Amino acid sequence: MAGGGGAEARTSLTAFVLGGSVAAVPLLLSAPPPALLSGPGIQGRVALALHVAGVNAALLLGWGRAPGGMYQIAIRACFLGFAFGCGLLLSFGQSSWRHFGWYMCSLSVFHYSEYLVTAINNPRSLSLDSFLLNHSFEYNVAALSSWVEFTVEKFICSEMKQITWLSSAGLAMVVFGDCLRKAAMLTAGSNFNHIVQNEKSESHTLVTSGVYGWFRHPSYVGWFYWSIGTQILLCNPICMVGYTLVSWRFFRERIEEEEMTLIHFFGEEYLAYKRQVPTGLPFIRGVKMEL
Repeated sequence: MAGGGGAEARTSLTAFVLGGSVAAVPLLLSAPPPALLSGPGIQGRVALALHVAGVNAALLLGWGRAPGGMYQIAIRACFLGFAFGCGLLLSFGQSSWRHFGWYMCSLSVFHYSEYLVTAINNPRSLSLDSFLLNHSFEYNVAALSSWVEFTVEKFICSEMKQITWLSSAGLAMVVFGDCLRKAAMLTAGSNFNHIVQNEKSESHTLVTSGVYGWFRHPSYVGWFYWSIGTQILLCNPICMVGYTLVSWRFFRERIEEEEMTLIHFFGEEYLAYKRQVPTGLPFIRGVKMEL
């Protein structure tokens, strides 16, 4: 990416807000927020179509010819903002989709903030992949599976999707997990990267302060509980179990791989830190290796 991250951060934030402005459309129509999505009528459909057209025109005018891939950044951030706005519309309604609105807001904020924090914190590693929208095929399958389960169970037994206290507990887990992960990214600064590094850079230091004083891998701890929280929020019993097992296995393997590299980078300094601070994930102790 061009620049030091400031221009990318400003572009993404502007585009995210632009996309999220869909939440203001019902105010112009004097209609209940969820009505725009659940049963908008002719007036609502026209207003929504005009809004989408206006946003796309603004993206083209603002960044269509901008250098450094700014248009691609704006498109992705605007899409996430639009998802966040639609989530707000569902969240403020009393329909059976209200908790799915919470989920949409949580998912869009997670992915957008991954990019924004990277742009601010470690612009040298910034790319379109920092949105994590194309994280992996398995990640996309997991997300799709949760949407399918929610929809099927909603129509088979809608009452199980209306357990507000359970969804609230899931939302609390989501907020905690995302905040912990972003705190880890900010604390690590330029040492944080979405890709495990195999070569030590000159600026690479071992971070043991802040949330790294609680857990050796706070960003993974945050993501682990965030992912499980999304399924508790949706009251998805099948995906909740599946997410827990698959996420646990993924992070066990990822931590072992990463700690091999960290021991290679920092030697006894990391081994001493490893002995004092837990990974933060249940039943995962990390790589078994001593000098």
